[in-house]
Amino acid sequence: MSRFDRYLLSQLLQLFGFFSLVLVAVYWVNRAVGLFDQLIGDGQSALVFLEFSLLTLPNAIRLVLPVSAFAATVYVVNRLMQESELVVMQATGFSALRLARPVLYFGVCVMAMQLVLANVLVPASQRAMSARSAEISQNVTARFLNAGQFMHPMKGITLYIREISPTGELLDLFLSDERGADARVIHTARKAFLVRGDAAPKLVMVEGSTQSLARADGRMSITRFADFTLDLAGLVKVPGGGEVSLNALPTPALLRPQAAVMAAAGATEAQMREEGHSRLAGPLLAVASPLLGFAALMLGSFSRFGLWRQMAVAVGLLIGVQLVWTWAGSAALKSAAAWPVLYLAPGLGMLVAGGLLLWAQRPRRLRGALA
Repeated sequence: MSRFDRYLLSQLLQLFGFFSLVLVAVYWVNRAVGLFDQLIGDGQSALVFLEFSLLTLPNAIRLVLPVSAFAATVYVVNRLMQESELVVMQATGFSALRLARPVLYFGVCVMAMQLVLANVLVPASQRAMSARSAEISQNVTARFLNAGQFMHPMKGITLYIREISPTGELLDLFLSDERGADARVIHTARKAFLVRGDAAPKLVMVEGSTQSLARADGRMSITRFADFTLDLAGLVKVPGGGEVSLNALPTPALLRPQAAVMAAAGATEAQMREEGHSRLAGPLLAVASPLLGFAALMLGSFSRFGLWRQMAVAVGLLIGVQLVWTWAGSAALKSAAAWPVLYLAPGLGMLVAGGLLLWAQRPRRLRGALA
């Protein structure tokens, strides 16, 4: 790169770091307030709150990077115009396309950051968050058990525990299940304890019996056991238990959806393809956004009052690109074959930026006559 390219790129990266820090802090604090109410309300410690807050940080950074890149570009170009630095470079023969080269380098750098975030760091953080959420939910379930009283976790289920030992053992357990259409089942055990399961906790009962009363003929069968494990997936509802989140899946699995993965995630093929291609098309917006801001400001000339009209045009163009991006996401969710429209917004942004740069290269008298 030439000295000018390095200079402009360094200015863009410095302001990009500042705007990213501010926007991430605002978004992160806003997200942390909801997490604080949820986790502290459930009796979790401050360390758990801090862990969940840090796990949301990669996604917060991913969301604000294109906006930060756009804001940094507009601010730097407006300042360089006011200080006549870009005017001098144009006077030496630099065209608008040539001046845009460091902005393109800057956009590629931001795009690389977003690709790593969207395809590596965010899915990893979401997987870690899902695992911790399931673990915390199971711990919360265990805390809801109360000794010495009849509990009804759901309709048709009655649970009684005489005593809960300091080590977590459930002494003299009684569990009645009235939900079956054919039989009523009662489990009793001298002691029991909860263990972690994939979708929900498991209840391990020791030295007990299972009584099954047939509703048709009133016949009772009794089975005594030394130990018996009962899956509580149907008795206790654990948020997110057993369900895979789309944003936690690796990108190749989303681009080539399999029936088993779709069933585990509870998603359609269109939803999986939309998520996968959004991870590839979204970073392209990090290239289009600064180029749009730069191209719009290059339409203006030196002014001590700033390029406010051109800045308004740049913001309007960015909003238009974001509207196209939102529409493309909705269209891709309706049909699995519509995923190419996700690349329309960044492609349109780069095309408009290129057109504006070509327009900015025209002599000003010619542009005024054509206008």
